[in-house]
Amino acid sequence: MVQANCVNSRLRFGSYAATAVMLCAVSARAADADRSVFSFNGFGTLGVVHSSEDHADFTSSLYKPNGAGFSHNWSPDVDSLIGAQVTANVAPRLSAVLQVIAEQNYDKSYRPHVEWANIKYQFTADCSIRVGRTVLPAFLFSETRKVTYTYPWVRPPIEVYRLLPVTSEDGLDVSYRLHLGELTSTVQANAGRRTTHIVEGGTTEARDTWGVSDSTEYGPLTLQITYVKTHLTVSSLNSFFDVFRQFGPQGIAIADKYNSNAKPLSNIGVGASYDSGNWLVMSEWGHSHTPSFIGNSTAWYVSGGYRFGKFMPSITYSQAKADNLSDPGLNVSAVPPLVVGPATGLNAALNSILSTKPVQNTISAGARWDVLQNVSLKLQLDHTRIGAGSSGVLTNIQPGFQTGGEFTLFSVSIDFVF
Repeated sequence: MVQANCVNSRLRFGSYAATAVMLCAVSARAADADRSVFSFNGFGTLGVVHSSEDHADFTSSLYKPNGAGFSHNWSPDVDSLIGAQVTANVAPRLSAVLQVIAEQNYDKSYRPHVEWANIKYQFTADCSIRVGRTVLPAFLFSETRKVTYTYPWVRPPIEVYRLLPVTSEDGLDVSYRLHLGELTSTVQANAGRRTTHIVEGGTTEARDTWGVSDSTEYGPLTLQITYVKTHLTVSSLNSFFDVFRQFGPQGIAIADKYNSNAKPLSNIGVGASYDSGNWLVMSEWGHSHTPSFIGNSTAWYVSGGYRFGKFMPSITYSQAKADNLSDPGLNVSAVPPLVVGPATGLNAALNSILSTKPVQNTISAGARWDVLQNVSLKLQLDHTRIGAGSSGVLTNIQPGFQTGGEFTLFSVSIDFVF
């Protein structure tokens, strides 16, 4: 469900996305007949996930507190959600949209939250501006990131989509579409900010966010490039690094190096897809950099599938790399004997934080079956090998967990739009 077109034309990816476009076209025709008409659309996922790793949890988002593995043998919280979108066409060029989603929150509740709430003015058929809470364009599936019915998989490869977990921002974006024969290029610029609650307590705050993206379509081929820059603060870690500062110059140097207090973060992404009708091939690459504990991360995936009528098997390979998974920390030989214990504990905690940066590769085999109109059934098997010194994308790490291991996921989901 994307404002104006519900599913942007650049995200066709088969008959399932085309169905969502069809639903929005009905709403658009109704709006033409009566400018005061409100249109309503809904979407959702019912899914369960099993993980072979029982000393940590697999989740689909950094903002979810638990998932499959340690907390639940089979977890419905990883992928399940329900969403609704209301669009008001208040004038020929003016519209407003409200999108509300219920999924597992940082506090384990399913309290609905506002994903989008904005006003759009269409200057021309190819130029528009939106003000309010809008999508943060960063990936091929940004416009439909919560509408899992549009995916060929159960979920997008987490290695890449974890690079920028925030899905929307409060601000504005401007879009312009250029036509050159059979080629169509859509340029979008955005600016805003967003504060999001996190599991550990506190918030992540992204200020002075801005970005540009370009999506070019030529027949079955789509190419996209995006750039996003922000200033990120992770408030829950401020007090932790303040303790380092009490150890004098060496502690201050460590705190300045790793704290995330309004540190600049940049993310660049490149994606491509080829959808011939039967064959579907796509790939995305992303790189994120910030001078904090998050550091440098690079991820990519390549995926391919073939449609046999309403059935499409697919296979995907994805990989994530990160630097600086450990640090010697405080020189305990240079601190007073009474604080050697606390200094050693701080060093261990710092290295535990650094080890959460994903270094892993995953091979996935899945299948999608369009059981009914606007309803799909998906199965997916993922096998992940984690790099040495990293806990990969796993969270809620428990005693006994070994970094650098491997785990297998089995996922089942039913996706629908209405």
